[in-house]
Amino acid sequence: MDWSAQIDNYCERTDFSFWSEPANAVTNAAFLIAAVVVWRMVRDRADPGARLLLVILTAIGVGSFMFHTFATRWASAADVFPILLFILVYLWLATVRMLDLPQWAGFVAVALFLPFSAVIASGIAAVTGGLNGSEGYIPTALLIAGYGLWLLPGKPRTGRGLLIGAAVLAVSLIVRSLDPAICAVVPLGVHWLWHVLNGIMLGWMILVLDRHDRSQPC
Repeated sequence: MDWSAQIDNYCERTDFSFWSEPANAVTNAAFLIAAVVVWRMVRDRADPGARLLLVILTAIGVGSFMFHTFATRWASAADVFPILLFILVYLWLATVRMLDLPQWAGFVAVALFLPFSAVIASGIAAVTGGLNGSEGYIPTALLIAGYGLWLLPGKPRTGRGLLIGAAVLAVSLIVRSLDPAICAVVPLGVHWLWHVLNGIMLGWMILVLDRHDRSQPC
């Protein structure tokens, strides 16, 4: 594989110069801003799970900036890997801390995520013909909503928090899916809005985890 091969996936990019996607590049600051804001809110509680997720959230912002500037396969990997890592770490923490299941159950959930995601995403792609890659994130939204519904009766605050996160992710996925279809009408595209919404959503998800208390309904 040629890791230096360049990729053009978005309306905004017109060539392969570094700043050909200024809006898509600059809006990655949403991830960094979210990390700083949430850090200021949780730092006194010193929750290791939240701290780890904040580090990964920062890496998401940096990796996505690299992809929307360098636009190469290696930059794409730098973009995708932190996102996947965030999902897997959050899934483990949510399974163990929110659902009060043993650690091995968290590892099982992590192990099953990739095949689950592949089956759901391929099924959606077969029906729709593809959603600009957004089908790969729909299984994550379904899991968040599923965990939220599971927790809603006994731990309503956490359940509502997860459902809000799933709703924001659903809106951002719609935006991401629309980007290539509206290039002729909106040359700038709307992928930048995906960054803004995801920064808000990921920061919110960390807060939901940090505020969760396993000892009582919340």
